[in-house]
Amino acid sequence: MSQTITPQELRQLQASNPHLEVIDVRTPVEYQDVHLEFARNIPLDRLDPRALIAAQAAHTPQPIYVICKSGSRGKMACDKIRAAGFEHVINIEGGTEACVSAGLPVKRGKRAMSLERQVRIAAGALVLTGAVLGLTVHPYWIGLSAFVGAGLIFAGITDTCGMGMILARMPWNQMGSSCSVR
Repeated sequence: MSQTITPQELRQLQASNPHLEVIDVRTPVEYQDVHLEFARNIPLDRLDPRALIAAQAAHTPQPIYVICKSGSRGKMACDKIRAAGFEHVINIEGGTEACVSAGLPVKRGKRAMSLERQVRIAAGALVLTGAVLGLTVHPYWIGLSAFVGAGLIFAGITDTCGMGMILARMPWNQMGSSCSVR
């Protein structure tokens, strides 16, 4: 069962415990755009639950709070950490967007194109390319549009996006190691 906390509850906790462990699992570029002042960035594709658990064992164990843009990647990260044997992991409801709306302290940096927007552009470009090539070169190219459509249906059903995971690893979505500190 997934534990969650609202941004308002998080604000109260952070006021009484400034050493909360908040992990932001978005891409480094998304993190640079806007993030909680007290969160550190460990992208979901680089999240090593065993390293987090080992760090927790080195001092008094506390809950690990996980945040993403809106909550779904945070839930995936929580599931990954729980599967490694650490039960006290909590997803922040609504993610960074909800925290900004709730007035939690955030740092803003260089504005970047969101991963979700990149996926829509890439999917649209592939569908259009498949349709145009299917009409002008060979009808088999329509299979490209069908493949992308099937991928979007799968992403909607499973709440995981393969194209998003691939785009998250692209060089323009990386910032280097400097984002992994608070």
